[in-house]
Amino acid sequence: MENQSFGTTLLVSQTPQEVFAAVTDPRAWWSEEIEGGTAALDDEFYYHYRDVHRCTMKLVEVVPDERVVWLVLDNYFNFTEDKTEWKGTKAIFEISREGDKTRLRFTHQGLVPAYECYEICNNAWTNYITNSLHKLITTGKGQPNTREGNHFEKNRPDRVNS
Repeated sequence: MENQSFGTTLLVSQTPQEVFAAVTDPRAWWSEEIEGGTAALDDEFYYHYRDVHRCTMKLVEVVPDERVVWLVLDNYFNFTEDKTEWKGTKAIFEISREGDKTRLRFTHQGLVPAYECYEICNNAWTNYITNSLHKLITTGKGQPNTREGNHFEKNRPDRVNS
């Protein structure tokens, strides 16, 4: 039985400090629709993508230039039977030197093939990490989801009755 959490790795020429700065700026690589703090321990932020996905993340571990861990406090998918599949999982960013390069290992601990969202989430994370975050780190410009208007504020999970 496969119980492997999703993960991917980048190897870049930039410093661990530059990689850490990019990781902790998800508005520049994941979504411009993020509200809240994204860089300090105990920061919480809210993410949404149209009416498809909403989640609240909390930074539960922050080691500058080495490691960032987001805990999924709340989650909603409109395309799965279990709307809260990510709840309680962790997005882990591990940064290390490898020779003259910097290695970024991303793991979504708990996002496993048994999840209904696994294939879609695997494809989405692969794009966000290996394309958008990689571009932010290497060129200074990522490709996040863009702002979509007032849908954001009125549909926050902490403001919607489940």
